[in-house]
Amino acid sequence: MSRSPSFLRRSLDSDLVWRLRQAPAAVLSACVLVVMVVCAVAAPLIAPHTPFDPGTLNLMDSRLPPAWVQGGSATYLLGTDEQGRDVLSTIFYGMRISLAVGVAAVLLSVVIGVTLGLIAGWFGGWVDTLIMRLGDVQLSFPTIMIAFFIDGIAKAVMPPDLNQATRFYVVILAIGVADWVQFARTVRAATMIEKNRDYAAAARLSRVPGIRILFTHVLPNTLGPVIILATLGLGVAILTEAILSFLGLGMPPTQPSLGALIRVGNDLLLSGEWWISMFPGLALVLLVLSVNIFGDWLRDALNPRLK
Repeated sequence: MSRSPSFLRRSLDSDLVWRLRQAPAAVLSACVLVVMVVCAVAAPLIAPHTPFDPGTLNLMDSRLPPAWVQGGSATYLLGTDEQGRDVLSTIFYGMRISLAVGVAAVLLSVVIGVTLGLIAGWFGGWVDTLIMRLGDVQLSFPTIMIAFFIDGIAKAVMPPDLNQATRFYVVILAIGVADWVQFARTVRAATMIEKNRDYAAAARLSRVPGIRILFTHVLPNTLGPVIILATLGLGVAILTEAILSFLGLGMPPTQPSLGALIRVGNDLLLSGEWWISMFPGLALVLLVLSVNIFGDWLRDALNPRLK
């Protein structure tokens, strides 16, 4: 009696995995991305030092160059910053914050955009016009400007003692609200097609509630393009957070992301401590580049016109 192939075996033999094996750049970017995500998630376990615990810091070790440069120490592979924190460990923890903000912001954009896109495509009429015109107005402003606006409102409304504590959530809100339009437009177009298909008409004839048809039948058929947009949007969200943090509007010094670490090192760049900003900058470039390359491959692999 023959056994059916396992889920893992079927996955390895799928068309998507075969396409991935034929794209060396996508394989390399996926491997780099997996390694960086593991380093970020497991930072408390694999980081050589605990850089944000004041009890473990020694100011006598501040501004040490990388280990292979004269004056460096093997204890700090990539050197230390002005507070004596290990640069490699700060990169691990900084990636953790950058990835968390990026993923949460993209999820927020997906929730807002998909919901509004479904409503606009399903109901049409003045509801569709209102939502799409709102999206057009938002697209007339750069994403970074909208993020500045939301950040400024949060600073004006919140008490000073809560400003730093809620900075993580404010940055997520600023980036997430600024990037929902692309998801709404994509889902709206797909919904307008799906609601006229036979299965949707049969469900309406069976007196199935419209909300149930919308979320149990139409929504699953619109998620393919959303996944691609979310993958590509992750790199943009991480980069936007880095820009906000570099300008001093993002994560606080107590929760530094890669952008905040670059900003700290930039103040010391002219004094010769190039490693403090260079290595976090290289980590940011590598993270965003790997996400974008893998997202580009995923978009092409899932495009039926290219199969």
